[in-house]
Amino acid sequence: MLEKLPEGLGHALVNQRAGMEKIVYNQLHGKRETARLDVSSTAFGFNGRLPTRYTADGEGMSPPLAWNDCPADAASLAIIVEDADSPTPHPLVHAIVVDIPIQDRSIPEGALNSQGPESAGLEVGSNSFFEHGWLPPDPPPGHGEHRYVFQVFALPAGASFSKAVGRREFINMVLDRAVAAGCLIGIYERSSRPETVSDAALAESPSMA
Repeated sequence: MLEKLPEGLGHALVNQRAGMEKIVYNQLHGKRETARLDVSSTAFGFNGRLPTRYTADGEGMSPPLAWNDCPADAASLAIIVEDADSPTPHPLVHAIVVDIPIQDRSIPEGALNSQGPESAGLEVGSNSFFEHGWLPPDPPPGHGEHRYVFQVFALPAGASFSKAVGRREFINMVLDRAVAAGCLIGIYERSSRPETVSDAALAESPSMA
């Protein structure tokens, strides 16, 4: 969708960014300390490039995600994925997942691509486009790098999320109740020219000497 915006507009908005201080993880740690969850993905490393496969320039799949070190007093987990660099007043929400059983330690690739409030058996909330599921990263051309923050929170037993949970409800619940938190950041930037070579092809090609 945003790939059709003129690159000049992206350059004009380059300093307009929501900001890392507004992501839920940083709001929580600005309020109080919690235990730390170790969050990872087999698709990219911390502050690594988010493969095109998981963006609007590729297949638009939701990436695999895993976590460890849940505290004993946690009863469920909740996930939110936000774009800290969206040219909006608040970070753009790419996915919300709630009520994940505490025994689960990961979600597979594509788990959030199903339509409807339940994707692959997951309780999925509303993204910033008011859809249930994965909103593939779609940064404006010329706007520079965007940081996509995959945040996982461990919650104790208590009140349940609504069936149409959005960012505001998610924040209120997490800030009040989270007992542990962790995050993983993936970087993606849309160039002015569409990519014509897949990530897989680049990985398989010999290096240029």
